[in-house]
Amino acid sequence: MTAYLIKSVSVVGAAPTDLLIRDGVVAETGAGLTAPDATVIDGTGLVALPGLVDLHTHLREPGREDAETVESGSRAAALGGYTAVCAMANTSPVADTAGVVEQVWRLGREAGLVDVQPIGAVTVGLAGGQLAELGAMADSAARVRIFSDDGHCVADPKLMRRALEYVKAFDGVIAQHAEEPRLTEGAQMHEGEVSTRLGLTGWPAVAEEAIIARDVLLAEHVGSRLHICHVSTAGSVEVLRHAKTRGVKVTAEVTPHHLLLTDSKAETYDPVYKVNPPLRTATDVAALRAALAEGVIDIVATDHAPHAVEDKECEWAYARPGMLGLETALSIALDVLGPQWDLIAERMSRAPARIAGLDGHGLDPAPGVPANLTLVDPATRRTIEPAELASRSRNTPYARMTLPGRIVATFLRGEPTVLDGKAVR
Repeated sequence: MTAYLIKSVSVVGAAPTDLLIRDGVVAETGAGLTAPDATVIDGTGLVALPGLVDLHTHLREPGREDAETVESGSRAAALGGYTAVCAMANTSPVADTAGVVEQVWRLGREAGLVDVQPIGAVTVGLAGGQLAELGAMADSAARVRIFSDDGHCVADPKLMRRALEYVKAFDGVIAQHAEEPRLTEGAQMHEGEVSTRLGLTGWPAVAEEAIIARDVLLAEHVGSRLHICHVSTAGSVEVLRHAKTRGVKVTAEVTPHHLLLTDSKAETYDPVYKVNPPLRTATDVAALRAALAEGVIDIVATDHAPHAVEDKECEWAYARPGMLGLETALSIALDVLGPQWDLIAERMSRAPARIAGLDGHGLDPAPGVPANLTLVDPATRRTIEPAELASRSRNTPYARMTLPGRIVATFLRGEPTVLDGKAVR
């Protein structure tokens, strides 16, 4: 294994130092390090962060390899500074058995670009009728600890309670896609002034808020862990704040697109801006940003949702919801939060690693720590060109936007997956 000596790099925004990576770990830190056998990387002006961890990624394999594969999604993740991603269960077949989650886990190991941790479905076929094989998935080689029907809400409160009770036995987490389906039938975008003007059926904020309110009560009653996916409204923030003051075991995520974009994008009728939950108002965006800084929202998660051309380049009503996110998430966080490196490390690496229970991830570079890290050039601004992205899909809402920050290198257990801003393989 090649050793790497990173010279004069700022670790999570601290004063410049040297990092020596050897045998898969950070072997030594300090000024003036030398290592004749090591490949030297000039870290002047760069920031070293613990490798990013995404709690919400759609890799599409098995079933929709035309949109993404585990390998292509892993490459996109590495280029975005990630060393671990959690792959959602809405594949075909659905990841609702030990066999399917083990398949995804093995594909991730074969790709070797990031650690791929499968998320298991809560219900069989994501249909909301009966619990999936939660115990078998937890005991499988994939060691699943997060379960979600993402894309669908576990709408039945009795079933949701049973799921929370079941995973409590092995400290698992139920990650809820909060959407009361009876309030969102036929919805095309956020319900508000813009939807009224455009004549599109609205997705009301209360459809999200009502499920979160119900589920934090269930989690409190059961004493189990609940995670809320892609929080998108100011009202949801208040529900979460209240739950956390009561000590409910609830965590929450926000996506980069909900931190930056608003429902005014729907005025273009460009389906690249169609997403679930939908883009909300400027008031919601401001509340989400404040909640992320405060810690009411624990993490940034991409909800990376690649789609084939035919599923996006069509009429708005027929387009599939979802956006790419892995290769741009850190830039959006830097744009929204500024160079608050400790906060960025907490929201995009440490906290998601803790929630997912990913050993060796979410640890700041220090002697003896596994060398899962990324090097960021904060001074570089780049223009996003969809054709240059590593994903098999092109549905980025940031096309031709100029964003701050560039990933220079990513290391997974001491092996580079990205060098000089390019994937190693």
